[in-house]
Amino acid sequence: MILSVSRRTDIPNYYFEWFVNRLKEGFVYVRNPMNVHQISKIDLSPQLVDCIVFWTKNPLPMLDKINDLQSYSYYFQFTLTGYGKDIEPNLPDKRKILIDVFRNLSLKIGREKMIWRYDPIIFTEQYTDAYHIKAFRTIANSLSGYTDKVVISFVDLYTKTKRNMQGVNMIHMGKHRLEEFALKLSYIAGENNMKIATCAEGIDLSACGMEHNCCIDQQLIEKIIGCKIKAQKDKNQRSECGCIESVEIGSYNTCGNGCRYCYANDSDNKVQHNCKQYDPKSPILCSDISDQDIITERKLKSLKVKQISIFDTVYEKPYGKSFL
Repeated sequence: MILSVSRRTDIPNYYFEWFVNRLKEGFVYVRNPMNVHQISKIDLSPQLVDCIVFWTKNPLPMLDKINDLQSYSYYFQFTLTGYGKDIEPNLPDKRKILIDVFRNLSLKIGREKMIWRYDPIIFTEQYTDAYHIKAFRTIANSLSGYTDKVVISFVDLYTKTKRNMQGVNMIHMGKHRLEEFALKLSYIAGENNMKIATCAEGIDLSACGMEHNCCIDQQLIEKIIGCKIKAQKDKNQRSECGCIESVEIGSYNTCGNGCRYCYANDSDNKVQHNCKQYDPKSPILCSDISDQDIITERKLKSLKVKQISIFDTVYEKPYGKSFL
């Protein structure tokens, strides 16, 4: 299975100690957000977890603990944008801290495992297309040689996002202007030897040099683990999403980043309430297990293809090492 850590909260930033404890104990409990008394028990043994995909805006707290992951394969989706405290209020300074964090993590684990995300892109009177192009260029130049890929997307107004974005006066960009904008980003990415792709976008920007991205990326996972996998498209994601199936272990309303465009937090009060329940030794994140809860072990399996044909015998493990 592929483990998503996490679309719902920033585990590398706030809950990495908890996550490492879960790996050591070999399982985690995950509450169903659609049925709060239904809890799944997920086996986290290295034999079952094919790859971990981390989503984060600040992995600094885990930087010196990366060796705790040595039994697992993984890669990072690292969001690094040009927004200020008005949009991303609880993140460290990008120039002074987060760019160096990205570089240092890349040096530790390899740039092929570092995906830079410049998303979501919001256009306002302050954050114009010209502003984003300048910010994108600055970050891209700083990360040149530390990543092979950058992913962009434009903000989607989910119900929670609309609520969190109150007071942010967004500007709508027409298709032609978006294409001009995308072409400039594509050129900057190319200058820095980065592929550029869009995440779950309905608009086709392939003519601008942008491919459709898969955040849970089968090809990348196969390169990292040196083995083919058999996986289906994730049916729980939007139709535009190209991700393969994964198991999500995060919890909504637990992320302290406070980003205005967030789709995972209802309110600051809920986040504060849940964070008070955080226990790094608990089997479940920011929650207590009650007598009403029903715990069921989820039946999961490795996605690795055990048998190969003679046509696969020249399959190469990435970065110059033979798989066979």
